[in-house]
Amino acid sequence: MHIYDCAIVGGGPAGLNAALVLGRARKSVVLLDNSQPRNGVTHASHGYLTQDGVTPAEFRRIAYEEVLRYPSVQHLPAEVSDIRRTDAGFSLSTSAGEPVLARKLILAAGLKEELPEIEGLQDFYGKSLFNCPFCDGWELRDQPLVVVSDNPAVFHKVKLVMGYSQDIVVCTNGYDILNTEQREKLASRGISIVDTPVASFSGQNGLLERVHFTDGTSVERSGGFIDPKLLPNARFNEALDYQITENDTVITDEMGRTTATGVYAAGDSSYVMPSQLIYAAASGSKAAVAVVADLMEEDWE
Repeated sequence: MHIYDCAIVGGGPAGLNAALVLGRARKSVVLLDNSQPRNGVTHASHGYLTQDGVTPAEFRRIAYEEVLRYPSVQHLPAEVSDIRRTDAGFSLSTSAGEPVLARKLILAAGLKEELPEIEGLQDFYGKSLFNCPFCDGWELRDQPLVVVSDNPAVFHKVKLVMGYSQDIVVCTNGYDILNTEQREKLASRGISIVDTPVASFSGQNGLLERVHFTDGTSVERSGGFIDPKLLPNARFNEALDYQITENDTVITDEMGRTTATGVYAAGDSSYVMPSQLIYAAASGSKAAVAVVADLMEEDWE
């Protein structure tokens, strides 16, 4: 059975850029992708030079067109269910049936979002409610915004959002996540805090108009930010014995090497934030360079 130089799990910007670099280095690559990108809900992606405002679907189309120009790169539209070490490297069990064998492995499956259970949220998420201010803050500039979070880091997020709008309402959704000093600092800047849990969002055509609370009150807002829980799309640390942080991110060196020999990680699953295309693509490029360097040394010896 054919053994690839490298198998890449995940076809987001990290995996795609890794495949591009490896393909240009004349390494045989299989890119395994289940076509369920986390940014698929958003209308456009931002912050990527020459591609600012591109839709996620168009970004993927262009990327695959470029990557698959290289004859040593193959795309396998399949989900990886298990990975095991072998004498030659790794064996990947996939939904396509036959196992995939590879000498090296790049994990770039990214993260999945677990949104709070608030009525109407799905209608507005990715259209007027977002996660990352760097990605979508510009489009919400100078508007009346809401920040909904049960994360203690919300204070930092509000400071960031203030760069886009001064009209902000913070909703803790019933959680005690702000201390007295933080509350005083927010109040001194005219930022309102609502501790009552959010009941629902309302508006039209994906555009937020009002936030409703469980006590029957509401506030007008035209957009804002939500903090979903971010969970790894795929976990193979027990089988492959690489280390992860307490937040489930994969521990790597600056070139994407994990603590397990032959295993590399790139994209959101290795650093989480900021969750931008350009960061993910850059980390994929570095991981690919590390793979090429390590293969070179092995083959030289």
